[in-house]
Amino acid sequence: MARWLQTPPGRYLLDWEQRQVDEAVVDLFGFNALQLGLPELQGLRANRMRHRWLALDSAEQFALPAPPPEEGTEPAPQACFSQFDSSSLLMEAAPTLRCAFDALPFEANSLDLIVLPHALELADDPHQTLREVERVLRPEGRLVVLGLNPASLWGLRQNLGRLRRHVWPGSPEGLFLPRAGEFIGYWRLRDWLRLLNFEVERAQFGCYRPPLRTEPWLKRWQWMEGAGMRWWTVLGAVYFMVAVKRVHGMRLVGLARNKKLAAKAAPAVAMHPHPRDIQSPDP
Repeated sequence: MARWLQTPPGRYLLDWEQRQVDEAVVDLFGFNALQLGLPELQGLRANRMRHRWLALDSAEQFALPAPPPEEGTEPAPQACFSQFDSSSLLMEAAPTLRCAFDALPFEANSLDLIVLPHALELADDPHQTLREVERVLRPEGRLVVLGLNPASLWGLRQNLGRLRRHVWPGSPEGLFLPRAGEFIGYWRLRDWLRLLNFEVERAQFGCYRPPLRTEPWLKRWQWMEGAGMRWWTVLGAVYFMVAVKRVHGMRLVGLARNKKLAAKAAPAVAMHPHPRDIQSPDP
């Protein structure tokens, strides 16, 4: 994924995602924020929470690839960041830690914001990763999710490339997107979030240009951005989602009392004596 993001379509995708995330997290307040994976996206740079972490799930991600060298110059050495290095150029003021995404080293209900930039697509068990995110996120906390849309031109191009590899195993590489990871549809992810008591607060699609590999051709199709947002909104190459963790409150009703119906008292009846029963007084 990191190598593909250095290509023209990867930079085009990353630029759109960075703008959406910056706008979404700038006004979110709290104390603790976490980003899972994809250090190329600075998901917490616009946020002002006191504690911000960038979590990576493999040792390979700590060796960040250097940008492609210019013509006539020697390639620059790779920048390696250890677990205790907090001066990352990709994630300012965010210490980097290594952990498994399906077993986060945080207490329950301890984080105010979590950013998942394509983390569910690359996870071995996306269901468990999402359940772990729900555990550590506090009630009314925000979850930001970015994912590739299978119902798009980019998704169609990727599926055709996989079909070609399956039919002609000896054919050259025909995939447009990175080989690793699986698509998770937008509506499918909404169902997962609903089961975990998340309420989608905001959702948006983007990157409507065709799956082209060169920057000049991507610029020629720039007009599709406006047309796509107006005419085929849900067919963007990537979707962006902000969800809120809702916890339904409980109402205390007190001890259950065994109420017995009280016996109704007989109505009072005025008894009038019969005249013959009235004895005359002695003379």
